[in-house]
Amino acid sequence: MKIAYVVPGPMKREEISRRQLLLQQWANPGVTVEIIDVAEGPASVESMYEEYLGIPEAAKIIYRLDQEDYAAVVLGCAGDPGLDALREITQNVLVIGPREAGMNMAAILGHRFSVLTVTDSRIPRGHELALIAGLRSKLVHVRALNIPVLELAQNRSAALEKLVQIGREEVEHHRADSLVLGCMSMGFLNVAEEMTERLGIPVMNPVRTALKTAEALVMCGLHHSKKGYAYPPKLSSGKAKSLDDLLHKRTSP
Repeated sequence: MKIAYVVPGPMKREEISRRQLLLQQWANPGVTVEIIDVAEGPASVESMYEEYLGIPEAAKIIYRLDQEDYAAVVLGCAGDPGLDALREITQNVLVIGPREAGMNMAAILGHRFSVLTVTDSRIPRGHELALIAGLRSKLVHVRALNIPVLELAQNRSAALEKLVQIGREEVEHHRADSLVLGCMSMGFLNVAEEMTERLGIPVMNPVRTALKTAEALVMCGLHHSKKGYAYPPKLSSGKAKSLDDLLHKRTSP
């Protein structure tokens, strides 16, 4: 089974190699995971504008992968940017949004979950994603570390301690019984297991839950519904031959 992890922004080669190693360690035997980043996009996602910037290039990559021998695609951003559109333009490959996967897993394992995200600017998106996933009634809070994405890995121990501190507040004062890490860079810190041990509740690593969701659905022969995510009519009718044909530019004043 081949799974692509598509990052909606350019990433340094050494960081791709580090993450590739972790992904392959977490994957089941017989599963190959390949990281693909876009040539042009945001360095990190800390706003909705940056989230939107990465969607067009990621869509072109995923549209191409749909015609190759990949079984699934995991989005490399826990904001699930463009998830509904990406599911529309794919007919063969399964597309997994890590935040959706993590929240659904948290809802299975507990009754009330909180999401820990990077900055205050991402809190509204956290509430919106819970609403889209149909899990708003189970969401307690979306809390921010206020550590920029690109600084998380600079001091892993400090990030871990802040995650544990906020997580403990959610457990002790707000009765959260599971937690979701709301950033893929948090997931690649590989702290969820230690947080679970220290806090006594399950903590969802969005990278691992997305990867395992993809593996499980492929093994079950399941694919997202094409009634729910219909192929774009212009593509299905042949009026458009590719994604580029859907984009029109004004040719006259």
